[in-house]
Amino acid sequence: MKKEEVKVEVEEGNVLKISGERCGEKEDKDGKWHRVERSSGKFLRRFRLPGEDFVKVDQVKATMENGVLTVTVPKEEVKKPEVKAIEISG
Repeated sequence: MKKEEVKVEVEEGNVLKISGERCGEKEDKDGKWHRVERSSGKFLRRFRLPGEDFVKVDQVKATMENGVLTVTVPKEEVKKPEVKAIEISG
C-alpha cells in the first residue's frame, strides 16, 4: 500500500484509529490465458491507548516504508515515588 491510502488518527483523546482503502489490480496475459486479480476494499482498526498519564497522545507519529506502517506512541515518564530510609530503633 501507499502512504496516501492509509490514514492514522487519534480520536477521543486515547483511541488510535488506522483506516484506509486498498485498490489494486494485477493482470497476467500469455498466449492462451488472461487472468485479472483484484484485491480492494476499505479497512478500519481502532486501538484504545492508555490514558494521558501514560502516553503522549499529542506526539504520536506514523511512518510508512516499503508498505510497512510503523506507529510510534511515546510513553510519559513515570515519576517514581520518593523513597526515604527510616531508622529502626529498638
